[in-house]
Amino acid sequence: MGVFAHPDDESLLAGGVLAQYAAAGARTAVVTATWTAESRRAPELAAALHILGAGTPRLLGYADARNPASAPDGAVRLIDAPLDEAVGRLVSHIRAFRPDIVVGHDALGQLTGHPDHRRTHQITLLAVEAAGLAHLYPEAGAPWQPSALYAATHPESGVGRLGTPLERVGKSVLAVPDAYVTTTVDIGPSAGVKWSAILAHQGEVARERTLPGILAGLPEAERDEIISTESFTRLTPGPVAGEPHRLLA
Repeated sequence: MGVFAHPDDESLLAGGVLAQYAAAGARTAVVTATWTAESRRAPELAAALHILGAGTPRLLGYADARNPASAPDGAVRLIDAPLDEAVGRLVSHIRAFRPDIVVGHDALGQLTGHPDHRRTHQITLLAVEAAGLAHLYPEAGAPWQPSALYAATHPESGVGRLGTPLERVGKSVLAVPDAYVTTTVDIGPSAGVKWSAILAHQGEVARERTLPGILAGLPEAERDEIISTESFTRLTPGPVAGEPHRLLA
C-alpha cells in the first residue's frame, strides 16, 4: 500500500514498484491524503492507478496546503486537520486493505519539502503503528500490523540530472545522505508503465514547474534514466527477528 500526499506522488515515487508488484500478482493500493473526490485531479488519479494496477482511489479527503481547488467541497487542509483525526482515517484504510508493506514519503518531504508531504509522512508513521493496536481507533476495524514501512526518498548521489531543472524553476532540492537509503530498486522493466501513469496526470504534465512537467520536457533517454531507479529507506516496524524482509525480490 502506498500512502502519498497528492495525486501523482504515487506514480513519481513508487510507480515502478507498484507496477512490478501488480504484475507479479500482488494486491496493491494507494491512499492519497489531499484532493477530494470532487476535484479535477481525482479522475487523473483513477486513471494512473488503473495503469499501475493499484485499484481505485482511496482518499483521506483533505485539501492541498497550496491549492483551494483541491477541495471544491470545502474540506479542511491536511496541514490544518487534527492529527488524531487524520491518523484515524488512514488506520481505517490500513485495516481494511491489510497490507504487508506500506510505502510513503520521507521526513524531508521529498525533493521540494512540500508541507503536505511532510505531514503525510508523520501521519503514516503513526498510523502504521496504531493500526496493529486494538485499543487505538477501535471504530476503524480489526487490528492489522504491516510488517514493513518504507519511505520513498532521494539520495544525494542520485539527484543528478534532476537537480538542475528543478533549481531552474526555483524549486529546492532536498536529498538524503546515501547511507540513509536501505533499498534501491531498478524498475527499468516497468519504466514504461510508470511513465504512462505519470502522463495520466495531464494537468500536472502541462505545467512547467511541476515534476511531471519537467520530466516531460526532458529528452527521452535522460527522462528514462531518471525514472528507472526508485530509492527507499526501511523504517519501523519490522518483521520478527530471523525473518529478513526485502521490498522487492
